[in-house]
Amino acid sequence: MTAQLDNQILPNGLSLESAREQGKRAYELDRAHVFHSWSAQAKLTPMTVSATRGSYIWDGDGNRLLDFSSQLVNTNIGHQHPAVVAAIQEQAAKLCTIAPQHVNDARSEAARLIAERTPGDLNKVFFTNGGADANEHAVRMARLHTGRYKVLTRYRSYHGGTDTAINLTGDPRRWPNDYGNSGTVHFFGPFLYRSPFHSANEHEESERALEHLHNLIRFEGPSSIAAIVLESIPGTAGIMIPPPGYMAGVRELCDKYGIIFIADEVMAGFGRSGRWFSIDHFDVTPDLITFAKGVNSGYVPLGGVAINSRIAETFDERPYPGGLTYSGHPLATAAAVATITAMEDEHMVENARAIGEAVLGPGLRGLAERHPSIGEVRGAGVFWAVELVSDRTTKAPLAPYGGTSPAMTALLGECKSRGLLPFANFNRIHIVPPCNVSESEAHEGLAILDEALNIADSFTSVGRTD
Repeated sequence: MTAQLDNQILPNGLSLESAREQGKRAYELDRAHVFHSWSAQAKLTPMTVSATRGSYIWDGDGNRLLDFSSQLVNTNIGHQHPAVVAAIQEQAAKLCTIAPQHVNDARSEAARLIAERTPGDLNKVFFTNGGADANEHAVRMARLHTGRYKVLTRYRSYHGGTDTAINLTGDPRRWPNDYGNSGTVHFFGPFLYRSPFHSANEHEESERALEHLHNLIRFEGPSSIAAIVLESIPGTAGIMIPPPGYMAGVRELCDKYGIIFIADEVMAGFGRSGRWFSIDHFDVTPDLITFAKGVNSGYVPLGGVAINSRIAETFDERPYPGGLTYSGHPLATAAAVATITAMEDEHMVENARAIGEAVLGPGLRGLAERHPSIGEVRGAGVFWAVELVSDRTTKAPLAPYGGTSPAMTALLGECKSRGLLPFANFNRIHIVPPCNVSESEAHEGLAILDEALNIADSFTSVGRTD
């Protein structure tokens, strides 16, 4: 079960009794005044978090949980990293805020560090407050640069909750916000396990997905299309790694028709898949990269767009019509400098790759051999999805697309009761710990998941006794 504190003192110095009292008041105030995202408000019973440290969080009752969600897959360096906390404190003492039209050293250094890690000539950085507005601005840049309006994005994707970004999104969260007037056209991307192209292998899936995209471009009118936006590795939608040749094929289609290729690295970037940017797995250079989340582990809100020289030059003499009051905020960019530096110094990207290759990948495949509820595992680095099914033969999902189920509710409850906080979406559990997770922590999480999956197995055609 969840681990209680032995000494009754949380990592933040609070006694367990004080933490419980504070947590109780915080919960009451939350329920009275906080309006939560993506939720029916009356049905919520949110978990109170009293403390965090490294790969762990402590709930309002003092129970310790291993954070295999990285919250919203953004705490890439774990919780309360001392170097980043210190950098924020030092920046606050020096310069808390300044308008974005002025130069500040934290923003300049953050831009340099990011540009050093982007592929090709994506050497200019426009800072935003998060991933959704990064995608908003990337699309705006593409439209202004090309003089075109349409944007193509795939089904089974997520690009943010603001107006343009939610219409780019290819999952059910778009539906209540989509009035068909956003200029977005969706297509099917490659996903061999649930292939819309009836493919038998990755080669067929890649070729058929590219043929589908090419046909869509031709039928929509190439001269009307400003951009194709793709998550380098789709995250929330299922961590579906594109098959060999697919991303290169998309790049070729963009070059053929003068379309801007935007790689959404908001979730997949900054070490998550064992590379600084997940697009690096495919030896492809996009025209724009959007980022957020892992750039500073979510310690202070920050996102941005990395821009190649050709698009940047569009706005050398022509003003770019966009900006934000907090663009390149000193506290956020100081956190980014400290985060990137810590990731480099502590070899976190290499650690993520090694943990994926040596622990998570083999461990999850081992779970799939033992548990009939697992249809497929897929991923890289510390970026993995466990596809849960009620029947392996039919691939019937353990929860419907766009919803949940008693089986998933029971499984998540069992994970938490045993001390594991996973990321869940529809019929999947995502295994997405911090990039600096240790081998022992990774094994600990897999062991808990192994036990909890017995619950999921009981909902399968093999496990049921009725």
